[in-house]
Amino acid sequence: MPTEAIDPPGIQWLRVSPTYVTVRLVEWVVGNLLAVALFSVPLLLVLLGAWRWLPLWLAVALPAGMFLLALWRLVLIPRQVRAIGYAERDDDLLIRRGIFFQRVLVVPYGRMQYVDVSVGPVERGLGLCTIKLHTASVATSAQIPGLPAAEGARLREQLTARGEARLAGL
Repeated sequence: MPTEAIDPPGIQWLRVSPTYVTVRLVEWVVGNLLAVALFSVPLLLVLLGAWRWLPLWLAVALPAGMFLLALWRLVLIPRQVRAIGYAERDDDLLIRRGIFFQRVLVVPYGRMQYVDVSVGPVERGLGLCTIKLHTASVATSAQIPGLPAAEGARLREQLTARGEARLAGL
């Protein structure tokens, strides 16, 4: 659902692979299992009698609250993946993301120093990759996750060629 406030007019957004949802789900499982386990330690200590000062309701509320937050994040993952998009224009690359807090990042080709393609173990198994664009600005965190490997390679070559052309003044 594009919003006129931040989306430039006439842009056809290219979306990342829907398979990227699986990568995010694996990250969700690992991260939230650790978080819920960590927040369950006070409950375990209260049940064992080691922490008599902590009320049982609070010891239960900590992991329960973390679990509910984790479920909320789980519900949002598919929508967050659908919100990621990119568009190649003549002079720059647009990257879009976010549901509640939307962001459109414009990276001029002439400002790109190098283009990095990374692949984690889950991404590799699913044939996906992440493109990272590095500019002179430290604040630029331009990346496009969840690209099919072939599209990532094509985009890397395309962006590199356009960046070199802009630096050469062509």
